[in-house]
Amino acid sequence: MTRISLTGQVHRHLLPHLSDDTIAIDATAGNGHDSLFLAANIGENGRLYAFDIQRQAIENSRKRLAAAGLSARVTLMQTGHEHMAAQIPEIHHGRVNIIMFNLGYLPNADKSLITTTATTIKALNAAIAMLAGSGILSILAYPGHPGGREETAAVIQWAQNLPQQTFTLCMHNPDQNPQTSPQWIEVIKLDD
Repeated sequence: MTRISLTGQVHRHLLPHLSDDTIAIDATAGNGHDSLFLAANIGENGRLYAFDIQRQAIENSRKRLAAAGLSARVTLMQTGHEHMAAQIPEIHHGRVNIIMFNLGYLPNADKSLITTTATTIKALNAAIAMLAGSGILSILAYPGHPGGREETAAVIQWAQNLPQQTFTLCMHNPDQNPQTSPQWIEVIKLDD
């Protein structure tokens, strides 16, 4: 039996929530895997905004999307995810259906360049303000690298402190050691 990666599990879980007019955000474009998944499933009427602070990540994502013929659906922005509210047109504020964060570092690149607790929490606060009713915020956090444990703990605490009358929190438990295994945190905004 083939084991599905955690990212694959997240994609499989989110797929039924994507449709032809989905507005989505990839808050951490990385090598473009989440951007490609989202762009392929939001349809021609959908829109994806993808952020990454690293030029290499934006270029990797641009190439992956272009190879799939999906570039027209995506706006790539080389800036930190904490700036999403200022970068996304106001018409989409409060109307975003899916937001994905895949924290940590860019695979196959400089592992000292990582997401940070301060900017991630700021970005998460912006993200929940962008969500539509029934919108989903999916966060993969990685406690196993330097700085990752503190960021993961802060993200979990942030999610647990969200108002329960507005948001539902799902913590998907890792199969292995919770001290080092990736953590999948899902926040769903209740209907308005």
